[in-house]
Amino acid sequence: MGAHHLDRQELDIDPSNLTAALIYLQNEIDDIRQDFTANENAFFLCSMALIIFLMQCGFAFLEAGAVRSKNTTNILIKNLLDSCIAIVGYWAIGYALGYGQSSNSTVNLFVGSSNFFLAGFSDYPKFFFQYVFAATSATIVSGAVAERCEFACYITYCTVISALVYPILTHWGWAEGGWMKLGITVGNQTDDPYHTTYLDFAGAGVVHLCGGTISFLAAYLMGPRIGRFPEEGQEESPDIKGHSVPFAALGGFILMFGFLAFNGGSMADIVKPGEGNIVALAMVNTILCGAFAALTYLLWHYATHGKWTLLLTINACLAGMVSSCAGCNHMEPWGSVFTGIGSGLIYLALSTLMIKLKIDDPLDAFAVHAGGGSWGLISTAIISHDGIAYGIANVMSGKGAEPSVGRAFAQLGWQCVCVIAIVLWSLLWMTPIFLFLKKINRFRVTAEVETKGLDIYKHGEAAYPLHAYGHGWDDFEQIKTQRGHSQRTRTMSAHTEMNLEQLAEAYGRRTSVQHGVGFGKHRKASAYHNPSFFEHPEFHNNAKQKKNVPKQLRREDIETVETYNDSPPPLDHIEENEENWT
Repeated sequence: MGAHHLDRQELDIDPSNLTAALIYLQNEIDDIRQDFTANENAFFLCSMALIIFLMQCGFAFLEAGAVRSKNTTNILIKNLLDSCIAIVGYWAIGYALGYGQSSNSTVNLFVGSSNFFLAGFSDYPKFFFQYVFAATSATIVSGAVAERCEFACYITYCTVISALVYPILTHWGWAEGGWMKLGITVGNQTDDPYHTTYLDFAGAGVVHLCGGTISFLAAYLMGPRIGRFPEEGQEESPDIKGHSVPFAALGGFILMFGFLAFNGGSMADIVKPGEGNIVALAMVNTILCGAFAALTYLLWHYATHGKWTLLLTINACLAGMVSSCAGCNHMEPWGSVFTGIGSGLIYLALSTLMIKLKIDDPLDAFAVHAGGGSWGLISTAIISHDGIAYGIANVMSGKGAEPSVGRAFAQLGWQCVCVIAIVLWSLLWMTPIFLFLKKINRFRVTAEVETKGLDIYKHGEAAYPLHAYGHGWDDFEQIKTQRGHSQRTRTMSAHTEMNLEQLAEAYGRRTSVQHGVGFGKHRKASAYHNPSFFEHPEFHNNAKQKKNVPKQLRREDIETVETYNDSPPPLDHIEENEENWT
């Protein structure tokens, strides 16, 4: 008899106990269904979180393409460490402050107080999903202070945001008992009261407005990059361009892809009837908002400048997607027209305002995230299903009563209160921290480091080392002829310009931010140049160790360079030292 054809005797079921057996089978089915539901939701959350985690790659490419090549390594390591620092801080205290419950209801209004270091906690899919949100909030700021931020400052603000600032905001807005989520009651018990709440489905406020606000503060206190804005009385200075448009475009596409999971995954559940449709609606509204924002800005820029800009259109698209985070699950696709166009215009206004105020934000982090986030919180109270637009339409069509409009305006008012609270909370934490770092000279790098680039000085790794593009033959290398004799190539005799390495040797590397580098009589004043090695990027075509370092730089070499200015010194002064090089 087959395994699927079991009779009553094999099942050992007594007809008198059939009811008990059915109850037992029903309990088994319920347990299986519960396990399936939990596993399905866990898989959904983890899958969405993995895509959101990929947004760190998008931020890295977008920011790397928007900075100069001499600062590429610096911006990449910051995006790498965002994920590493955030997970440690969020594991230790962040999640506990955000979602840990407190026995005291008053304390629970503002902060959680359990599950520190995930003690007594097992809902790891939720933790992992919330962690990638925390990392996203922290990484927003790096673009606003790119090319001039001290590494110690970066580590400090990344830690504070991911472990303290962002988690407490999520407790206010998303945790059970948080004061923003509880809202206020409009009306009284006999007059059909209406309860407001914090409408922010995917973090337009607690993630993006928070990160954008801190970006504005950091960029303002740090000041613009050298040469970004003209000094008093000078002509208009050219904009500082990034070094790779393809990198920036690739980062923008990755972020667009990640935003679909960012918003769709915020549903958290996927197995209940209708939840899959809500996830799809959130994704559709997300891409629509981004599209309308991008097209709005692109058409405006062409109308005013006559050019079809790529990079700024990417930023506008991201601003539209940020604005969709608040209400992508509550609005119909037609509402994306209103939200997307509005975010594109707000991005335009804030980006222009930052330039007028001479606040240097290389990635437009403030305009994209703070502008898009705040507009998203406001617009969702206008065009969501219970918003002002529906209330007015109901009154005009005779389907609703006047109080529905009043409730919608009450919700809009509460959203504005939450916007103000998020901004003030972010500034309250980060202002004293930034001012303290500025006081101890750990806020911004020195002028020379900024001018020459952070990659070599801070990390010892150039993103594009020149010797990696070399042909393998040095200008002064011993080369064997067909007869077995060696001869020295003398390219300098054929070129009037002086080799950069030779010019640096003649000058003696006398300018520096750090004095006394080196040892003994070869001690030189340079933070970049080790007298025994060629290590600055301009020496990479001669990247080798010196066999014998000259005892001292000939005074006539320096005087000759100072006399000729732009003209090179006589070659015999240089060629005398060639014998000491390998």
